[in-house]
Amino acid sequence: MPVPPASLVAVSDLHVGYSENREIVENLVPNSPGDWLIVCGDVAETVEDVEWALSVLRNRFDTVIWVPGNHELWTHPKDAVQLRGVPRYQHLVQTCQALGVLTPEDEFPVWRGAGGPVRIAPLFLLYDYTFRAPGTDTKEASLAYAYETGVVCTDEHFLHPDPYPTREAWCRARVAEAQRRLDAYDSEIPFVLVNHWPLVREPTAVLHYPEFAQWCGTELTADWHTRYRTAAVVYGHLHIPRSTVYAGVPFEEVSLGYPREWRRRGLPETLARPILGVRK
Repeated sequence: MPVPPASLVAVSDLHVGYSENREIVENLVPNSPGDWLIVCGDVAETVEDVEWALSVLRNRFDTVIWVPGNHELWTHPKDAVQLRGVPRYQHLVQTCQALGVLTPEDEFPVWRGAGGPVRIAPLFLLYDYTFRAPGTDTKEASLAYAYETGVVCTDEHFLHPDPYPTREAWCRARVAEAQRRLDAYDSEIPFVLVNHWPLVREPTAVLHYPEFAQWCGTELTADWHTRYRTAAVVYGHLHIPRSTVYAGVPFEEVSLGYPREWRRRGLPETLARPILGVRK
């Protein structure tokens, strides 16, 4: 039987702290030995669980590329690793690199298989509260609205920005660094931009609680899919897996999500979604 052609595939929000999701990861295998897997963050809340999941996937896929989500960045009381902020992120990067998993701190790799060549740009950008709640025009007012409704992201308790004074300050530093790196590449090979949080606000319009959008990205990246030659944008975080197109560029939300969510909608036939050439 002929070997299927290799594919560039992606998944996000595996949340392997749930036993049901852990079983899904244990059964996640490539369709071809040459498949590359993009993992868009929120693998787990503890370093131990992140390391377990990425180790399993790295042993199966030709190449694994990871970006952090907010859950990996939590300093959770149940985690043996109590590092905060930048030191925690750096520890996660070192853990990934020891496994042979690519991170936002590594050279952007070029996929030359089906749909390529494209340069995979794993990004870590965070958010800066500029996707504000309806009827508010400041971070303070937007947060106050969220607290009034009771829809407050757990990041407010567990995601620390040390040594930055605020999460938005850390976000702006990450955006500036990512832009510097993207600008350094020539435009001959298009990018696949990968980030845990969506690069534009439009995907958050379908959130059941619109006030949650303030923890979902930054307006600083609103034009990146058109500023840079972009073949696709891949993200997670929203737990609303779907394909959309903005300014002619496909955006792929590739979350698994919590068991209560995927049970309701059903698991896709192929959890790791092919990225290039997808249109819906």
